[in-house]
Amino acid sequence: MSNDSQGSIGRHAERSADGPSASGAPASSDRPGTPDGRDGIHTIRASGIHRGWNGIHYKTGLSAKNVPARELSMNVARIPPGGVAFAHIHVDFEVMLYILEGTVRHDFGPHLRESIVNRAGDFIFIEPGVPHEVVNISGTEDVVAVVARSDASEWENIVDYDPETGEVIPRREASREGS
Repeated sequence: MSNDSQGSIGRHAERSADGPSASGAPASSDRPGTPDGRDGIHTIRASGIHRGWNGIHYKTGLSAKNVPARELSMNVARIPPGGVAFAHIHVDFEVMLYILEGTVRHDFGPHLRESIVNRAGDFIFIEPGVPHEVVNISGTEDVVAVVARSDASEWENIVDYDPETGEVIPRREASREGS
């Protein structure tokens, strides 16, 4: 290993996950849920639930609202026992999920005639434009999932879907948790 490599390792060691950066700026852990960005790396630590949408509770994540993301957003979603994220469509963006806890059913396709059950440890990919409804089929356990979208705006490009008529319903605004 060259001196340059060792020096580089030493400089990186100065930046602890819990302490100040090499520049002396406070660590993001001093401001839970607040993005800390420098030199092209942005972090959110200890994020709490801050937003509800369509029966799902979201931890503050990363999106164009709080980091310079152009094509991605990511957060952690929680659906309470028996909760339902009513039928909707992601317009022109993909979604990938990783189920951390619980069991969830996706009803999907035209008139929501198809169904699949996913459990903790499953990865899910949802193509743009697929009507779907998400149901926590447990009466006692939350569903918790990491959600990644190919849309930096998070909710702006989601429309509601009427499974009986197969028609798109005018867009509903996301709500803040507790407001």
